[in-house]
Amino acid sequence: MRTFKLNDGNEIPSVGFGVFMVEPNGPTEEAVSKALKAGYRLIDTAAAYFNEEDVGRAIRKSGVPREEIYVTSKLWMQDYGYEAAKAGIDASLKKLGTDYMDLYLLHQPYKDTAGAWKAMEEAVRAGKIRSIGVSNHTVKFLEKLIPQMEIKPAVNQMECNPFFQQKELRRYMEPYGIRLEAWYPLGHGARALFENPVLTKLAEKYGKNAGQVILRWHFQEGIVALPKATSQAHIEGNLDIFDFGLTDAEMDEIRALDTGKGTHDPDDMSNEAALSRYNVHE
Repeated sequence: MRTFKLNDGNEIPSVGFGVFMVEPNGPTEEAVSKALKAGYRLIDTAAAYFNEEDVGRAIRKSGVPREEIYVTSKLWMQDYGYEAAKAGIDASLKKLGTDYMDLYLLHQPYKDTAGAWKAMEEAVRAGKIRSIGVSNHTVKFLEKLIPQMEIKPAVNQMECNPFFQQKELRRYMEPYGIRLEAWYPLGHGARALFENPVLTKLAEKYGKNAGQVILRWHFQEGIVALPKATSQAHIEGNLDIFDFGLTDAEMDEIRALDTGKGTHDPDDMSNEAALSRYNVHE
């Protein structure tokens, strides 16, 4: 697996396996087991996915040494604030059944992110977390939070694909060395993206499918991609992107597809509704 270096010196696999909306109590464990067998080494979960325990079980049963697997989870908004975040970190470690997490993120901007971040910084110093970062934080939110940080985010996980390339955000993060990590890297399977003539032409040229071309574009842009899949064919296919390379001109063709719009406005975080849907303490 190819890796990228983070601003804290740690390395992260360039392609990971996300388990958002994969059911717990069996389906997640099965999907993660397939992914690890296929060669994935980054597994991305979250407290609010309610499947951290499944991820932990799959890792323990896989036979792959723990140090070879890059485990990511996220602190839910319900546990923001200094004291609550300390408890939330320990809860994720317990559910995953591991002594440390490779990456831990603030799931969304909400109220006392600074207090939660302080707890995450302390967890890094205590060896409970190796890298810390944020998710769904636009320039607007980062500008407020970064001055309060002692450790800068290693990662910002955001929606990103050829139709929504986060160019302004990436420019802002570059001086800090914050690496973009993409959720919905395949545009949530949007037909308009997969049938785009630029991508289908490149897929035909390289003997790949459009999804593989898209994931190769992410890799060459230096963006960590987190495609979601449950079928064996898609799980394996999403990793089959390292035997070809896009030219500079082809990269520019894909960059020109950017619309600047995703599935929602990332600056409009209506989080009270999300809090009512996801109660991680139940």
